Amino acid sequence: MDYLRERDMNLTPQRALIVEAFLAEEGHFTSEQLYIKARKADPSIGQATVYRTLKLLVDSGLAETFDIGEGVALYEHGYGHAHHDHLICTKCGRKVEIVDEVIERRQEDLAEEQGFTLTRHRMLLFGTCPQCLEGKES
Repeated sequence: MDYLRERDMNLTPQRALIVEAFLAEEGHFTSEQLYIKARKADPSIGQATVYRTLKLLVDSGLAETFDIGEGVALYEHGYGHAHHDHLICTKCGRKVEIVDEVIERRQEDLAEEQGFTLTRHRMLLFGTCPQCLEGKES
């Protein structure tokens, strides 16, 4: 909360509840899932307030977002979490966080070869997880 206040972000009581719900959540989640959780704490919280608060969290670097297709955006903590990429199953939606130093170095090399200075990146790999391949969707 102090981080947001230090950046002069208007932290209303409703936004504070949403931020608390966001910080308590681990893993990947949609804005709808956060909205449901926040409404349990305060039924007067509107979906638009959740969207606006998530945008502030993304803009501040506390949250990261990525589109997994079909208009579905997922959110996760951005601050204090190591960089990782994702494998996403197109059948069941399973998400696996991956870290590969060889890939990370290669991405940096590719950017440098093209004269780019990387400021950030996100890699999403889509496919079918082992459980779905075996017909045992999770």
